[in-house]
Amino acid sequence: MRSPLLGGLTPRAFLRRYWQKRPLFVREALPQFAGVVDKRTLSELACRDDVESRIVVRRGTRRETSHGPFTRVSLPERSTLLVNGVNHHVPAADLLLQRFAFVPQARLDDVMVSYATPGGGVGPHLDRYDVFLLQGPGVRRWRVENKQYLAHPGDLLYLPPGVRHDGVALDHCFTYSIGFRAPRGAELGAAFLDWLHERGLPDADYRDRALRPALRAGQVPDAMLAFAQGLLGRIRWTRGDVERFMGEYLSEPKAHVVFQPGTGRRALARSTVRLDAKTRLLYRGQRFFVNGESFEASARNTALLRELADRRSADGARLARTTLAGLILRWHRLGYVNLEKK
Repeated sequence: MRSPLLGGLTPRAFLRRYWQKRPLFVREALPQFAGVVDKRTLSELACRDDVESRIVVRRGTRRETSHGPFTRVSLPERSTLLVNGVNHHVPAADLLLQRFAFVPQARLDDVMVSYATPGGGVGPHLDRYDVFLLQGPGVRRWRVENKQYLAHPGDLLYLPPGVRHDGVALDHCFTYSIGFRAPRGAELGAAFLDWLHERGLPDADYRDRALRPALRAGQVPDAMLAFAQGLLGRIRWTRGDVERFMGEYLSEPKAHVVFQPGTGRRALARSTVRLDAKTRLLYRGQRFFVNGESFEASARNTALLRELADRRSADGARLARTTLAGLILRWHRLGYVNLEKK
């Protein structure tokens, strides 16, 4: 279906023509978009220790950055307040993020909101990930490589990775940045080795009972190299190990994320089950990954759990009639899901 959000393109056409290929600027992608958070709420979020935030102040050609949490937010001229993960705390921001769910949930990251005073901006830069920049109240001038755009409320700019850009506020303005996860090779490799280590890498103690006097004391012995090569050569993993690692890795909450335990005793059968905005529920086959943990579902329950992961909500009555009821109530106690009145 064609979408005004993507300039009248279908998601398939957008992904084929623009995704990770070239920028796209869309006028009135969300007509009359007034934003989903005000300056006061954004400032309050920046004072919390479970929220990532920073303030960038432009002083001449230099920019000074300070990181939250802040005791209070004071913004001088040509400054910008940036708050990450606003979708975790403002339901309307989470709904905004889900507008981009034509990209897999495993790739969606968060909604960062910036508020800038006139002249404010973080400076020319490029990102290693895809990003949609949705303009809220106010006007921002974007320079993208050799082009320039004036973004008004509701305008949208898509940038693939590696495209240099610079945004400057022309008045007091909000910009909503919808970012995507893109793990880097070195980061992924290090995390996988840690994952393997937790599950028992080969281990052995080096012994050299036949050691002879060293003729060159500074040289690494052949026997030690042979020991290391033999030990490392015993490291093995399967496609299933990689799938499980990736699911747990991609669903792992960021370090600052805190879940609030569910309260009340609302009956599951009379509720709509909705994933908490901080929850990541992914799947591969019959294996499901939730906030860094994984489990195998029965064939009977797989379809319903997939629906919950895809739509981020499901009918509580249907869940209550299955063996998933206990799991859903446990997730509610942990704060992973919310039980909402129908």
